Parts: sequence; C-alpha cells; structure tokens
Amino acid sequence: MSTATAAMATAIVGVLGTLLAPLVTTWATKRQRTNEIRAEERRRLFEERRSAYTAMNRASRHFHTMLKDALHRLRDGVYTDDDRAQVEEARRDYRDRYAEAQMVVPEAVLTASREVNTVLAAVDATAKRIDRGLARDGESAEQALLDLKAAEPRLTAMRRIMREDLGVAD
Repeated sequence: MSTATAAMATAIVGVLGTLLAPLVTTWATKRQRTNEIRAEERRRLFEERRSAYTAMNRASRHFHTMLKDALHRLRDGVYTDDDRAQVEEARRDYRDRYAEAQMVVPEAVLTASREVNTVLAAVDATAKRIDRGLARDGESAEQALLDLKAAEPRLTAMRRIMREDLGVAD
C-alpha cells in the first residue's frame, strides 16, 4: 500500500468517524433511556403490586376481625345497628380491595385470596341469617366462630405468598 493510499484510507476513516459519532451517541442515549423507562416501569408495577397486597391483606384481616366481633356480640345478644354498619363497611372495603387486586396480582395470590374469601363469605352469610333469626339447622354464633377459625391459616398463607412474590425473605 502506498503512502497516498494510506493517507486516503486514514482520511476516509476520519470522515466516517466524524459522521458516525453523533449516530452512535444518539443510539447509545436512546438505548439508555429505553433501559431507564423499563426499570421505572418495573418499579411502578412492583409498587402497584405491593400497594394492592397491603390493601388486600389489611382489608381481609379487618373483615375477619369484624366478623369475629360480630359473632361474639350475636352470641351475647348485644349486636347493634352500629355493629351491623361496621361489618358492612368492612365487607365492602374487602370486596373493593379484592377487585382492585385482580388487575395487578398474580394468579397464585388470587387463588389464596379466594380461599380466604370462601370462609369469610360463608361466615358473613351465616352471621346475617343468625341476626335475622333465620339460622339454618346447626347454625349458631358459636359454630360460626369455629368456622371462622379456618380463615386464619388461609390468611397467613395468603400473606406468605404475597411476601414471597415481593421478594421478602424471612
């Protein structure tokens, strides 16, 4: 290769480098922005899921507590309209948190939540029948309290699944 050819090749590489440098910089910047957007989306989805888990766990446990209190009051004959309103408010909050969670949580959490819901809904229905004087054979506040105990390990299992999904290690 002659000196002229080498000089010509060097000039071409220099010009191409000058022309391509902004393109490479633009490409690198665009790639970095894309990665940042993806990371932010993952953080947003994680926070959305964590918030849904917190709300669902709180509402489930609150509804459970309100049902237990209601059954004790029904058993003792001191169940009031205020108690009824509080249980109804807890039930509505529980239902709303579950509906919100359905859009953002994985199926394993929904399955665990449905298992909790099965118990809570059955006990809620029993409590309402007892309150109205329409209890079925074998239904009593005492039996409903025993039935409600079945929700406790299910609540714990649901919380454990939520924590695992969030990466919380014990």
